[in-house]
Amino acid sequence: MWVVPLSRAGRLLVLVAVVLAGTWAAQRAERLLGAKDPGAIVIDEVAGMTLAVLPFPPTVAVLSVGFVLFRIFDITKPFPAGPSQRVAGGVGIMVDDLIAGLYALAVIAIGRATLAWP
Repeated sequence: MWVVPLSRAGRLLVLVAVVLAGTWAAQRAERLLGAKDPGAIVIDEVAGMTLAVLPFPPTVAVLSVGFVLFRIFDITKPFPAGPSQRVAGGVGIMVDDLIAGLYALAVIAIGRATLAWP
């Protein structure tokens, strides 16, 4: 199987597509499953993780650190991620994970700037 590495602009387009399609799909799935933010919906994690590593080279180190940081922020839900879950529908499902992704992105950026991470 061939894997074509994407430029930052290409990764940004993928993120936008995942967020837009994911918001629509999450809204629909939530309605069909009859539960608020059911665990079966994982597109929000895909969007958040993608955002966490978006501007960085997709090395094993960046992806690993990004994953761990994203999961920590996704689980702990620091402000405003926790309260954002009260937003209804697909937006509410997606937004807390995007916030967690932003926090992870910030930590990676600071780490790369100050500690010379890979």
